[in-house]
Formats: sequence, structure tokens, C-alpha cells
Amino acid sequence: MDLSEAANLDNDISSHWYYRSKAAALIQWVTQINPTAILDVGAGSAFFSRFLLRHTDAQEAWCVDINYVLEFNDSEGSKPVHYRKAIGPVNCDLVLMMDVLEHVDNDVKFLKDYMEKVPQGTRFVVTVPAFHFLWGAHDVFLQHKRRYSLKQLEKVVAEAGLTIDHSAYFFALVFPFSLVTRFAAAWFRPVDKPSKSQLKLHHPVVNWFLSACCRFELPIMPINRLAGLTVFCVATRT
Repeated sequence: MDLSEAANLDNDISSHWYYRSKAAALIQWVTQINPTAILDVGAGSAFFSRFLLRHTDAQEAWCVDINYVLEFNDSEGSKPVHYRKAIGPVNCDLVLMMDVLEHVDNDVKFLKDYMEKVPQGTRFVVTVPAFHFLWGAHDVFLQHKRRYSLKQLEKVVAEAGLTIDHSAYFFALVFPFSLVTRFAAAWFRPVDKPSKSQLKLHHPVVNWFLSACCRFELPIMPINRLAGLTVFCVATRT
């Protein structure tokens, strides 16, 4: 999770509908992988790797982010968590890239570089924001370079040399709400207004409703190749 967004949520990440739902979708994919060691690239607050340490048999996480001020070791329960600004070859069986590729200039090279750091058979879970027509002030604030369709992400993953196992859209049921709010924001936003994140704390009723929509969607997510706010892709280094 981006460190600037963690600040927006007053570090109350786990209760926010978006991150709670994304973590639930992640665990749905990762349960089939049963990882033992995680490499979390662009980890930010390490929300997702720490979540997996709590809810899977994974025993260790390496969290890498160029924005870390310090490098240090921590733990999630009794499981070690290592924070690094950069990393060399690492023995892991799961790589997380949660909303990372949209930040880099050469997404194929970036993904390939990390593929070469991990053993054969390592699984990758990659997420990116969906659809360039949803581009807005939120993307500018987070310094995104692009958004992706499912086919575009699949092309990047394949060109990096990974074998695609599954891919799908998520947040389909909240997609229409986001479409309306983003177009409205773009239409009415003053030209000289500074860009900012659209992620914020909601009223508890709104937060509950959006969370419920995403929970309802989870069973059909693996077959959703039509629309959503996020693209998930699971791939393997063969």
C-alpha cells in the first residue's frame, strides 16, 4: 500500500472497504498457492504481506520499497518481516506486486528483473488499476504512468517471461459508482486545483455497503474478464 494513502486513512487501513476487500480477493488467489516466504515489491506499509503472514502458512516476508527511509527488521507475530530499499536474489515462493507496475517507466523490464531474482516455480500476484478512461486526479497524485486493461496486463506479464495462470477484474460491482464519481470530479474540478488521492475514510454505512458489494462479488471474481477497478493476474516463473 502506498505510504501517502496510509496517511490519508490515518493508518486505519484494515477497516477501509477498498483494502479490506482487496485483501479478501488476494487471499482467495493465494490460498491455492500456500506460500512459505513472500517477496512484497513496492510494499509501502506492508499491509498485504502482513495480512498474508496472519492468514496463511507463510513464515517470512521481505518488503522492498525505494521510499523507505530506513532498512530494518520487524515481525508479524513470531514471523519475521524485513524492510529493504532494494534486494538481490531471494529464496521465496510468492512475489506480490500490488499496484506497482503503473509507477515504473518500463513495466516489462521491471517485472523481468524481479523474476530473475527468485527461483523457478515462484508464483507472482500482480495487480494494477484498470482502464485508462478512468484516469483522474487520483492517478496524478500517486504518480501513475498508466492504467491497464486485462489484456494489456497479460501482455506485459507474458513479455516478461512469466506463464499466466489466472487473470480477472475485481471491484466490478462498485465500478459504476466509481465511473460516475470520477467523471463528475473531472468535469467539475477547477483546472488549477491540486491533484489528490480519492481514497478517504467514509461514513460507516457507506463503508459497510461497499464492503458488502465486494464480498458478494468474490465468488464470481475468477471468471470476470469484463470490467472492474483492478486487474489481478497470477503467474508462474517456469
